[in-house]
Amino acid sequence: MQRVLVLDFGGQYNLLVARRVRECGVYCEIKPYRLSMDEIRAFEPAAIIFTGGPATVFEPDAPQLDPAVFGLGVPILGICYGQQLMIHQLGGACRRADVREYGKVELTHDGASELFSGVEPTSVCWMSHGVEAERLPDGFRAVAKTAGCDFAAIENAKRGLYGVQFHPEVMHTVHGTEIIKNFLFRICRLTPDWSMASYASEAIEECRAKIGSGKVLLALSGGVDSAVAAALLYRAVGKQLTCIFVDHGLLRKNEGDEVETAMRNALGMEIIRVDASERFLSRLAGVTEPERKRKIIGEEFIRVFEAEAKKLGTVDFLAQGTIYPDVVESGLGGESAVIKSHHNVGGLPDHVDFKEIVEPLRRLFKDEVRALGIELGLPEKLVWRQPFPGPGLAIRIIGEITRDKLELLRDADAIFREEVANAGLERSVNQYFAALTNLRSVGVMGDERTYDYCVALRAVETQDFMTADWSRLPYELLDKVSRRIVGEVKHVNRVVYDITSKPPATVEWE
Repeated sequence: MQRVLVLDFGGQYNLLVARRVRECGVYCEIKPYRLSMDEIRAFEPAAIIFTGGPATVFEPDAPQLDPAVFGLGVPILGICYGQQLMIHQLGGACRRADVREYGKVELTHDGASELFSGVEPTSVCWMSHGVEAERLPDGFRAVAKTAGCDFAAIENAKRGLYGVQFHPEVMHTVHGTEIIKNFLFRICRLTPDWSMASYASEAIEECRAKIGSGKVLLALSGGVDSAVAAALLYRAVGKQLTCIFVDHGLLRKNEGDEVETAMRNALGMEIIRVDASERFLSRLAGVTEPERKRKIIGEEFIRVFEAEAKKLGTVDFLAQGTIYPDVVESGLGGESAVIKSHHNVGGLPDHVDFKEIVEPLRRLFKDEVRALGIELGLPEKLVWRQPFPGPGLAIRIIGEITRDKLELLRDADAIFREEVANAGLERSVNQYFAALTNLRSVGVMGDERTYDYCVALRAVETQDFMTADWSRLPYELLDKVSRRIVGEVKHVNRVVYDITSKPPATVEWE
């Protein structure tokens, strides 16, 4: 299988670069720009993409590459900082732009570059830069421009080197996908051979080779990711896998029973269910800071699995449903900043009794995980369950967590999910849930003053969960949900709807 190497320079859109390449049917991985030439050669890339980044290319401490990368003989596409770096290292020059461009800008190309084949002469692109090219290296030419940037796209077609100052990976660039396809298929001559069927076969064999005759303990959380990881590992090693479902007391309404039943019916495997709710809730008592909640829950998960593993005898591997966005948001996928910690990312903690972690989904985006689940034969009802974070309702309750707050939120969330499903929107809205704010406000119910909680509803539409837009739910639906929550859930007198996209917000509230 041909692979594209995405070298990460810390830009905000870097995961989208990988996402767009995979959408085109070509496998790629994000790696830090600090990769050595030996590591780059070992990856055997069919093409390389340099991402954007926040640095200024001509500053002394700016990220640089070994110049040998340009002599590998594979096509390279530089995006934003990636283009500037290519210019700078190959003998050209960059400068601070007279006109900084941010947001939607009109782009015009000359019609003579393969990079813009089939793209209309003038279209909208997404810019985000304050530095531009001043002089191109020998052999390069400009192939596109904007009103404020004469070198909006450049090429040295003979050497297979291309650069764009704008961001084709962002949906606001109208023909961004076509430009990426042109690079992959017209310039690199790749074939779209990345599919879930091929990934499933490869991942199963990788797991078999890694695990050998060892025993595996899987953290089954109730979410889609761990369920698909369980299915894949069961295919790979069968009864060497033991699934432990930890009920940490932070699950949605009736979720423990539903997950246990669904996994047994779907996979035909036995599951050990552990009621650790008292243990988790006691550790979380009085904790209000979001990152601290996540760390506590992550630590407790490991401790519970250790304890259960000891009852089973020797267990060699801990399996987790970590996916690619988890890795990148936790700052481990490349050079991007830490957005939030994920309880299942970061390796084994000190003094853990497992040899190693197995993460068969670590390279997949959320929609790819669902596609893999279907490929592995899991029922659609299980695969299309609403995404649920490992820390559960702990990060949907702002402030301190109590049993009363959990029960309140479970009831409100169940009403919201039920009404979205009744409206036939459960597939078009990618994630929807209720969160309990830490706000209490004055209300009036039955002619009496109340001072109760405010519940926030969140619904988003997204392809990759790295960016998301708030869902325009019908007013009639929101009205019905609000009336039911206030009428049926005690101690709630106000319901609000979150209309913030990601970024600047995240999908979850904490």
